[in-house]
Amino acid sequence: MKLIKLTAISAAVLASTAALAADPVIVVDDNDAVVYEAEPVAVAYQAEPSYAYNSDAGIVRNTTGAVVGGTKTFFQTAVNPASVSAEVGTLGYGANIAWAMNDKTELQAGWAGGDVADLFGGDFDANDVNYDVDSDFSNPYLGVQVRPMANWFTMGAGIIVPDNDFDVTANSKGGTYKIDDVSYNADDVGTLKGTMEHRNKLAPYATIGFRPNITSNFGLFGEVGAAYMGKTDATVNATDSTNPVRISNGVTDVPSGLNAGQVAKLAEQELEDKDYLEWMPIVKVGATYRF
Repeated sequence: MKLIKLTAISAAVLASTAALAADPVIVVDDNDAVVYEAEPVAVAYQAEPSYAYNSDAGIVRNTTGAVVGGTKTFFQTAVNPASVSAEVGTLGYGANIAWAMNDKTELQAGWAGGDVADLFGGDFDANDVNYDVDSDFSNPYLGVQVRPMANWFTMGAGIIVPDNDFDVTANSKGGTYKIDDVSYNADDVGTLKGTMEHRNKLAPYATIGFRPNITSNFGLFGEVGAAYMGKTDATVNATDSTNPVRISNGVTDVPSGLNAGQVAKLAEQELEDKDYLEWMPIVKVGATYRF
């Protein structure tokens, strides 16, 4: 019986000695004067390396403030953008806001628009008919800007929600409109005017560019790329759609059997076949302010 008691006492002493030999985990609350001995846990807590852990003393301090400050919620990120930019280019005049996802990636939201038809020359040819163009662009977009090598070089991709309207006016040549290789008398047809718009409601885009920083806050950028706007829908009308139209063969005019409205529909089809700016070039430059 004594042997059993001695054995039990010895085991308890050994267990107590082992427990005392283990390094205690001490939690010190900087706001109190009390030192607490914490239960050993299997979860490691990594605090801010600059001040939270004292390797010599083996003490983990109260780092509640560091945890809250170092972990940004979605709301905190949304209301604290990394930068704002102003831009001008083929999508129009506009601006964007960027939020930093990490040191190489930014999420961008922006808008560009206005009348930028002159950037595309102000006119274009659909087969043998030349058209003057006025535009009204609206291009809100959402994209990601990446610095793959953590330097000035950037790559971008995203989605544009285009609402771009084109007003077109046909220019006669030598007193005729040549449509489908047939020259119609311009006086009979009258003025051909119409509109075009792209069919895509969402247009994917991709760019490459550069974004050097001039100072710690200011920088410049330039980008080139393209957006797929899709095919176009066109509407063309003549001044007097019921007016009979003659064909001009260079010597005399002969009846075509068509009226001005039907000739306008032929011009409309040529415009849609043209697929004007199906691939919209993206060329833009701008300036950035970083917070």
